[in-house]
Amino acid sequence: MQLVIAEKPSVARNIAKVLHATNVKDGYLEGKEYLVSWCIGHLIELARADQYRDDWKAWKYETLPMIPENWKYQIKESTKGQFRVLKELLHRADITEVICATDAGREGELIFRLVYNQAECKLPFKRLWISSMEEKAILEGFQQLKDGHEYDDLYYSAVARSEADWLVGINATRLFTVLYHHRLIVGRVQTPTLAMLVEREKSIENFQKEKYYLVHLLMDGLDAVSNRIKEKSAAVQMVEDMKDETAQILSVKKEKKKVQPPKLYDLLTLQREANRLLGFTAQQTLDYTQSLYEKKLVTYPRTDSQYLTDDMEENALLVVGAVNSMFPEMSIKGSEPDIKRLLNSKKVSDHHAIIPTVEITNMDLKALPGGEKEILMLIASKLLCASEQEYIYESIKTEISCHGELFTASGKNVLQYGWKEVEERFFKSYGKNAEKPEEEESDFPDIKIGQVFECVVVKFSEHFTAPPKHYTDVICYERGIRNRP
Repeated sequence: MQLVIAEKPSVARNIAKVLHATNVKDGYLEGKEYLVSWCIGHLIELARADQYRDDWKAWKYETLPMIPENWKYQIKESTKGQFRVLKELLHRADITEVICATDAGREGELIFRLVYNQAECKLPFKRLWISSMEEKAILEGFQQLKDGHEYDDLYYSAVARSEADWLVGINATRLFTVLYHHRLIVGRVQTPTLAMLVEREKSIENFQKEKYYLVHLLMDGLDAVSNRIKEKSAAVQMVEDMKDETAQILSVKKEKKKVQPPKLYDLLTLQREANRLLGFTAQQTLDYTQSLYEKKLVTYPRTDSQYLTDDMEENALLVVGAVNSMFPEMSIKGSEPDIKRLLNSKKVSDHHAIIPTVEITNMDLKALPGGEKEILMLIASKLLCASEQEYIYESIKTEISCHGELFTASGKNVLQYGWKEVEERFFKSYGKNAEKPEEEESDFPDIKIGQVFECVVVKFSEHFTAPPKHYTDVICYERGIRNRP
């Protein structure tokens, strides 16, 4: 028998179904060839400081820094029962091999290894490394199991991260607490992030807004504006001076520009856009995407890659077809997706970018919770955008003279919408639930150097300089993650 250990019960059930391990037992599922069990997140954690030495029980300046000679671990009180199940299974006489099926990443590796080590298991183990919970992906993963020790470095990096958190968190927290006689929690990631927030808040508090004015020339679809004017009286006077005056085009600069399709989502870019467009926090986005992953509707969420591997061309084409059939409101009829643009194995680390799976064609999307459906649509729209043609437009800038004053106007004429059409369809499908990051500028009128406008409407507008914006939780999350080793 082989023992498969997943990270969560829901993932274990998906794997067990594929392996025909359907006999439900206490804490695991059993089949003819496999036993499938699970952790519940971290079952094992680093021991508290007071479990190392008696003099570390009291919070005293003299005991700092506390650096263990040999690290100790403890079983979490809330999950002792499941650890007991796993330990018994790991020592069952008929188990000849263990398969690590925790999440294919650093934390997943740590979760399994700590259980394996704490149970003092000596059996050989292999690693299941998959990016999708689809039945096909699971079966292929079991056909390509790797020796577990090929991932030793991943495990060591996770251990280093957890020990760094312990050393910084416990020592710095005790230090600042005893110095200032008040419990102050310090963390390797949270404290630099807090400092970033404090600095931004100070900038906002100290900001002194300044009023300024702009004079506008409105003529045949053009809105030309002056430079900033500090005094209202000067703006009013300029408007008066320009009544019944003519305006002349001094220069017209045209430049053809191309905007390449966006890359696919990694977790951070997904969280950033879900926050900006849908108002979700970083944690909400992760939770929704994780749930979609466990429902086999999207690929593995905790990735830092924005490309697919070179061998995924055929599968990606199938997924694009599935997305077009399930979300016709976003698809462009007759479009030929450029899948090769999405492929680059050299830029894929542990996992490829987040994309939907073909399983979406078997799902009643109306049955999905609202947040999950919105995230799925966001991921689907990004796949369609990324495989579309480039967005091409003509950028136009002009200088205009009126009564000796210089005004400028700018705009664009779209030559090819490409991927922007998919994006536009996505926004329309949400109505008020999602806001476009920038309003598209209307078509720029056809003008020529030397052209004179006789009838000019002149007005002025009032504006204020803006303070720095508050950081969102997604920005804090993103920068905090980047501080990690």
